[in-house]
Amino acid sequence: MTRTLSTAELAQYIDATALKAETSEADVRRLVAEARQAGVKSVCVNPRWVPLVSAELAGSDVLTCTVIGFPLGANASEVKAFEARQAIEAGAHEVDMVIDVAAARAGDRARLVEDVRAVAEAAHAAGPAGQDGALLKVIVETALLDDDAIVLACEAAVEAGADFVKTSTGFSTAGATVEHVALMRRTVSEHVGVKASGGVRTREDALAMIEAGATRIGASSALAILGTD
Repeated sequence: MTRTLSTAELAQYIDATALKAETSEADVRRLVAEARQAGVKSVCVNPRWVPLVSAELAGSDVLTCTVIGFPLGANASEVKAFEARQAIEAGAHEVDMVIDVAAARAGDRARLVEDVRAVAEAAHAAGPAGQDGALLKVIVETALLDDDAIVLACEAAVEAGADFVKTSTGFSTAGATVEHVALMRRTVSEHVGVKASGGVRTREDALAMIEAGATRIGASSALAILGTD
């Protein structure tokens, strides 16, 4: 049962994030120091900060994560793929891309598969992040989709090679919900992760998402969740 997770175990679910436009270098360095101390899974930042985070995390078990096509997902697929390759070369171990939300709302499965596959191929190519390349999480922005569109987006993401599906950017009309996490978990296989992100601020929030099927939590309040702030 997740209610018995130790703080150290819970930390391994968490991607500690700092994705606001006004995030400063001092903010990033502070987040990295806190993340190393807390032993979270990764630090997730905008691409601008990947080289710094990668360097600061060297020698630790904390991974470097970044976002692609963020936060709207409206970039051309080729641009998203380029952004992913550049991030991996700069030291990213994981990339979280935003899907073409308009395609999901229109029910355009072929477009969704094409969009995700372009980034999956780039992310999974061998690079400095490791011989197997980087792990790809696909943000479906659940707040903007009905249940059928969420299922479609998740199925397309898996078909295209996603390692995870993820609820939200945290910059839309709402963040993760237990209901959407459970729906996504039912939709994807046990070999595909589910990341809950957006509005997860307390330990209770995080545990509820894990109970619903989340295998990763994106949070800008990691220390509050872990009770170490």
